[in-house]
Amino acid sequence: LFLFFQILGAVILGFGIWILADKTSFIAVLQMSSPSVKTAAYILIGVGALTMLMGFLGCLGAVNEIRCLLGLYFTCLMVILITQVAAGLVIYFQKEMLKEELSHIAGRLIENYDPMNDDQRNLQVAWDYVQTRVACCGWTGAKDWEKNEKLINESMTAYPCSCSNSSKDVQAESGFCNLDVPVNGTATSADWPVYEQGCMDGVEEWLKDNLGIILGVCTGVAVIELLGMILSISLCKNIHSEDYTKVPKS
Repeated sequence: LFLFFQILGAVILGFGIWILADKTSFIAVLQMSSPSVKTAAYILIGVGALTMLMGFLGCLGAVNEIRCLLGLYFTCLMVILITQVAAGLVIYFQKEMLKEELSHIAGRLIENYDPMNDDQRNLQVAWDYVQTRVACCGWTGAKDWEKNEKLINESMTAYPCSCSNSSKDVQAESGFCNLDVPVNGTATSADWPVYEQGCMDGVEEWLKDNLGIILGVCTGVAVIELLGMILSISLCKNIHSEDYTKVPKS
């Protein structure tokens, strides 16, 4: 069980590092747009390192029958479990606020999207990756792209290549593609050969499809943490304190 916590700590630590290092997913979009995601990544790295250390201390305390280390192990487990429950409750009750924050982040990105802007290249590549892999366009739909400054200047006769559902645009997964036959030199998002689904719906659909797995993993980790707490407190009670009154006096 103590070894499991070292493995769990390594997984959490690796997940935190992945969030910071990832450049081609929706997590990357959030990380580069919102400082709170980067803060969460550092917290995960800290929790992962603490969990690994905690597993080592628990193992050391159990093998050598050191009550102090077992007590420290129990306390750390309790703090982590309470933190996890609190984080879950915050996410559940603040989900509308989080949804609105995501909407603002995606909206700003779409409005300022410019393939020629090297300063935002990583962020734009990450968003193109999301639209291509999730098969979506914009946050609520393709109409979001009508607010993009570059497309407004081109009278909507171009569209984001990463949104395209046309086979001829398979090779182009970033930047803007031109419409074949613009109607009267102008167009709207309804004329674009793009996905109808917005990325918000795609992300929500993914969460719903994987909700059972996410809840199962969280519940499993919480149960194992509870077992670890029970085991540590039981071992701690069974370790008898040394009776120094019986030691012969010199």
